[in-house]
Amino acid sequence: MSDSRFRAPRARTGLDGLMRLVLVLSLLSPLLDAAAQPYSDHRHDSKVFGEPRNYRLFLPPDYDKSGKRYPVIYYFHGHSDRYTLEKYDEGRDTVPKIAAFVAAHEVIVVAADGYVAKDYTGFYGGAPYDVFRSGGQFDYGEYFLELVRHIDSTYRTLTGRRYRATSGLSMGGFMSLYLSARYPDLIGSASSFNSGPEFFAGEPGRRSLWRPKDHVANHEQTMIRLIRASGDYISQYHEETRAAYASSPRVDFEFRQDEYHRHWATSIAETFEFHLRAFSNVTLDTTPVEWNYTSAQRQFGVWGYQVQSDVVGPAVISLSHVSQGGFRVSTRRWAPDGPPAACTTLDVLTWPLYHPGAKYGVLDYAFATGKGTTREAVAGPDGRLSIQTGCDGHEISLSGPGASAQLPVLLPLTSKQFIRPAPGLPIRLPIRILNPRVAALTGLRLELSSAYPTVEILHGRADRSSLDSGEVWDLSNALQVQFTSGEGDFTRVRLDLTIIFSGGEARSSFDVLVAPSNMVEAQEVAVLDGRTRTFPVFRQTGNQGGGTSIGRTVTEGNGNANGVLEPGEEASIWVNRSQGLDPFDKNNWCRAKVYTDSPWLSEIADIQEDKQREWTGAQNRTSLVRLSQQVPAGTEIPLVLDCESWSFTFTPDVRYGKESLYQAFQLHKHHYFTWKWTTAETAIGNSKE
Repeated sequence: MSDSRFRAPRARTGLDGLMRLVLVLSLLSPLLDAAAQPYSDHRHDSKVFGEPRNYRLFLPPDYDKSGKRYPVIYYFHGHSDRYTLEKYDEGRDTVPKIAAFVAAHEVIVVAADGYVAKDYTGFYGGAPYDVFRSGGQFDYGEYFLELVRHIDSTYRTLTGRRYRATSGLSMGGFMSLYLSARYPDLIGSASSFNSGPEFFAGEPGRRSLWRPKDHVANHEQTMIRLIRASGDYISQYHEETRAAYASSPRVDFEFRQDEYHRHWATSIAETFEFHLRAFSNVTLDTTPVEWNYTSAQRQFGVWGYQVQSDVVGPAVISLSHVSQGGFRVSTRRWAPDGPPAACTTLDVLTWPLYHPGAKYGVLDYAFATGKGTTREAVAGPDGRLSIQTGCDGHEISLSGPGASAQLPVLLPLTSKQFIRPAPGLPIRLPIRILNPRVAALTGLRLELSSAYPTVEILHGRADRSSLDSGEVWDLSNALQVQFTSGEGDFTRVRLDLTIIFSGGEARSSFDVLVAPSNMVEAQEVAVLDGRTRTFPVFRQTGNQGGGTSIGRTVTEGNGNANGVLEPGEEASIWVNRSQGLDPFDKNNWCRAKVYTDSPWLSEIADIQEDKQREWTGAQNRTSLVRLSQQVPAGTEIPLVLDCESWSFTFTPDVRYGKESLYQAFQLHKHHYFTWKWTTAETAIGNSKE
């Protein structure tokens, strides 16, 4: 006989069945939800971070059955967000759009996690990727390689570079551009939604400011797409980045602007379609025969090359026009126009394209001395050449089996990135051509031209019967141009060179930045040569506009503190401007970025400071200069002083569709002043205290 306590009355059998069904469904619910969910969240071990890392995975719906391999888009979230991509919109926009695209296309999307615990303690959630000046403890580039290895070894992926893409929003958009620039041999295409304009890269203690617009050449073998929302609050920065890519004829580049009023990832499906086109582009499978590359790391490898250095402090290392016939290697303390970095040697191991055991002639032309030296190198068993050279800029030419003959080389026009000529005056361009070949060049003709209507070629042709091996053809007094400019900012123009010689022709181009017309003379200047001053400076009060003047006390420079820049001294230069960009920025002082082509005055530090309440990571960049101890008496040094101002511009009556402007635009402007240093005026640099 059974115990009635365990036997239900017959009349309630139907109810019990329903309850059992509810219980079963409740137990199955998580499984059913997981089956219906278009993504899954995972973890993997990271040596870089010393802990497990998260990522969100979007797989095509037929992944488990198809047996196919798929290309991968790595997506990087923005500030305050995580790999779930749900902080900004509670999962109602970006995630559904990515899921819908993956459901209809043969592609895998991996949403990476930029979480760094020390930087997620405030500011609406935290700053990802460890990209600040004081960071670098976690190299997110090295972590990205870990993540790629994990994804490729865990899932059925297509592992060629053309099948690997990066994309992202804001700080994640910056990471997409930075990682694809750092690893162009691993990433075939990159897209960026409303990219952050600049952050820091490199090892701890020597981090360099990295602006994608300074390193467009890294993407000459990568397909690039930039997307901007018309009402995005940092639209001016997006336009500057777009202009840099648009001006490079060697980058496969496209741009999209969407009518939208927020800092957001718009047209995701269209952008992912761009990556599908890249996945079908077979040219991305080939190693380029000539390439350019810049890195903020002391040691790096790219396209089969390996570079090691003992660089001290922040700096970038560049390889330029690398081919089987040679390369250019240089360093800068900051991009784009800093002086050479502090280091003793650069060790360059070439790609394995040479004959093992064969001897090669090496011509090493040093920019600093203007002299070339020759030596011999022997290719290793792997067909690589080991080249050791200096850090101050060198042109390396190779001759031997399999080393293609280099074309005549245009040497740098200046120690900086660009020359900055004045408009309205005849200018003699400091053009010099190096013959990097073993044999002499004969029957040379050089022709200078430009498609810009603001460039007038006054004298654009020169001839020479021969140019010996390692010899330089100095055309500084042979070619003359004149530029026209308007008011406002420095204007970039391009000039083209054609060098015709017996048996061939070489073409190259270079850009110059033409100074604006009608620059005003600085009326009040203060030189800080070791002295202390308190200046009224503009301070923004918030991100809806407005501000006021506050006092800022600074001690800068190194000298006798008399307010006069004298031979051997270091100083910053401050300028009083009557009106900044913001309506409330009146009669305030600003430290200047200093431009000059004088050999007696050099910029020895690029002072980088946050732009107060801006949220971009962009830096206000100004100068610390040094006057040579050997400057001759009576020398006059014309300077251009560049002071940047910025403003939160809020126009509440402007609408984007039905919605009002969400956030004030962060705008900035450069104010240019002329000033002349001369030893004849002993009181120059003094201003009213």
